[in-house]
Amino acid sequence: MITRLAISGYRSLRDVTLALGRVNIVTGANGSGKSSLYRALRLLSDVAQGRVVASLAAEGGLSSTLWAGPEKFSREMKSGQHPVQGTRRSGPVSLKLGFSAEDYGYAIDLGLPPPSSSRFALDPVIKVEAVWTGELLGRANVIAERHGAHSRLREGKSGAWRDCTEHLSHFDSMMTHRADPLDGWELLLLRERMRRWRFYDHLRTDRDAPARRPQIGTFTPILAADGSDIGAALQTIIEMGDRAALDAAVADAFDGATLGVNDRFEVEMKQHGLLRELNVAELSEGTLRYILLIAALLSPRPPELMILNEPEASLHPDLLGPLARLVTKAAEHCQIVIVSHSSELVAALDRHPESLLVRLEKELGETILPDRSASPWKWPTR
Repeated sequence: MITRLAISGYRSLRDVTLALGRVNIVTGANGSGKSSLYRALRLLSDVAQGRVVASLAAEGGLSSTLWAGPEKFSREMKSGQHPVQGTRRSGPVSLKLGFSAEDYGYAIDLGLPPPSSSRFALDPVIKVEAVWTGELLGRANVIAERHGAHSRLREGKSGAWRDCTEHLSHFDSMMTHRADPLDGWELLLLRERMRRWRFYDHLRTDRDAPARRPQIGTFTPILAADGSDIGAALQTIIEMGDRAALDAAVADAFDGATLGVNDRFEVEMKQHGLLRELNVAELSEGTLRYILLIAALLSPRPPELMILNEPEASLHPDLLGPLARLVTKAAEHCQIVIVSHSSELVAALDRHPESLLVRLEKELGETILPDRSASPWKWPTR
């Protein structure tokens, strides 16, 4: 389970470090930084997929994603005595992302490229990476590090450093190019964990949604990000997952209804009082969205970390209580981060004994956590 998350220089997140628990509820007003925190987690996952540079490019490039305010706020700026203005920089321009668990931690520092005539001269450059044991980075617990093109790994038994002869390209992460079952097995373990993080923020429920069409069904222990294989995912839960939890979640939300999957892998719902099942094409957007959330949260192959962005969208308020109970059930098997606008859902989830409420606010354009003290954290130096 991730215990600490650190973000520096990304959009409104000038310098944020927070502790995480089993169930994490991120909330706040529009523009407070919820989406930025969600996207920062996606960028960390993209590092393990080898596409963090491409993802930043899709967001408009490093210059568009960097913190746009001053490097630091003076006391006079915060009090309004002096206008907010830039000062002489004491450190390099950088975007830093990191996390740690009880066993390992990882951090990456991306910066601006040197002047060049290349058509790719705006691509961000990976300046520094580090992997360490334990929750906090220290001088003695680093097991892999990268500075520029040079990287080195700590030998297992001797603890001596071994320099990697092959230099890394500025866009290649140590996590993808130094992970090895023999020499870099800790990197390999951490990389595979990050690759298994699961994100759901675009579960389509419109009239033309893939979830409303017949599908070719195969065993599907993990629901697709857009929900296109919902029929196969539900049938997999029925045959090899927690069928009782599925039935209970449906009955809890829809007054004793049951779900089935027909031969064309279309979802069907049987409701009390009706003489036939309702086909997925007949279900409302809210009903279909809730069914998609059931399939995601009751996955027979739960990830170590699941992130849901505004799961309450399109849901009637009566479904928020059952959704909170569904999330609580899923949290028995994985860590969950939920980004939500709904005060009802936030209140229901906050009652979970292992939940942590992360309330975000804006101050001078910067995302702050007024109710939480910053967790200890140390970044690797360039």
